[in-house]
Amino acid sequence: MKKISILLITIASASGSFAQKSNTKSLFDGKTLTGWHFFKGKENNSWEVKDGVLHCKPFDGAEKRADLITDEQFENFELTIEWKISPQGNSGIIYRATEEFNEPYLSGPEYQVLDDVGYPGKIEDWQKTASNYGMYVSAVAPKSVGEWNLTKIIVNGNKVEHWLNGKKAVSYEFGSEDWNKRKAASKWNEAKGYGKAKKGGIDLQDHGGEVWYKNISIKTL
Repeated sequence: MKKISILLITIASASGSFAQKSNTKSLFDGKTLTGWHFFKGKENNSWEVKDGVLHCKPFDGAEKRADLITDEQFENFELTIEWKISPQGNSGIIYRATEEFNEPYLSGPEYQVLDDVGYPGKIEDWQKTASNYGMYVSAVAPKSVGEWNLTKIIVNGNKVEHWLNGKKAVSYEFGSEDWNKRKAASKWNEAKGYGKAKKGGIDLQDHGGEVWYKNISIKTL
């Protein structure tokens, strides 16, 4: 009887581990754009898959530009993604993005990806890497331009965390008094759909600069 109990516990534990692992899946196969499409069906020749990496060509490398967004929408999740930026480059990872408006950032918040040091012109702190663009300033600086960074974004209900290279950079709560105050004082004040969607796609921003993404996976919570 004791042996049977131990066997059942072992099986249950293994089943639980399998269920936990099955909640995580890759969003990029390293070979194709399967599972992704261009935002609102726009024409595009700026994105390519090269050497197992999603590559957005530099400004002078393409004339048809558009964001890449997942076919699937996600509500509560933990997203992990590696990226590196070019000198003077600008991009972003937008989450809970919908295609209701003309741009994905009018619905989904953005995890900023930027050359914080070399980007031309004056930039505000809320424009720097790992910030919630326009809203919350990152507490963590990225690696040097051309080096790979590891990003994690956790969204669970109204609570959000931005992580960069193993360190928490930002945390906030949708609809909180602080969030509402910041939104009202930001460029998103007139964006009626900003931060309102309960689920949406993961969007990789084409801002005209060269950027690379790889090892993209998501765990549903």
